[in-house]
Amino acid sequence: MIVMDKLAQFPQIASRIIKEQELIIGPLAWIEAQKVSDIKIIDQKQGQIDLGGTDPKQVIDRLVARYDRLFGRASREVSKEAAAPLLVSLAPDDIPSSLR
Repeated sequence: MIVMDKLAQFPQIASRIIKEQELIIGPLAWIEAQKVSDIKIIDQKQGQIDLGGTDPKQVIDRLVARYDRLFGRASREVSKEAAAPLLVSLAPDDIPSSLR
């Protein structure tokens, strides 16, 4: 089970992933992120993201999968590296499978 304060990390993880993808593919990173169900961009400049749905891990997995389908395996590695600093405080079971 994910502890409530840990839930706050998932929008940050999504934001870091999108920002790192943006460095490579430009504004298309934000456009593609908006196509992922349960991701709502609140403020792109500030990197504020809202993750709806019941399982933020699944939302992150869908985001990583979207980039992977469109831009290949390298985009998955970019996502993992972007999220790594925020994953250290999560229990192994709380880490989205796409980022393991």
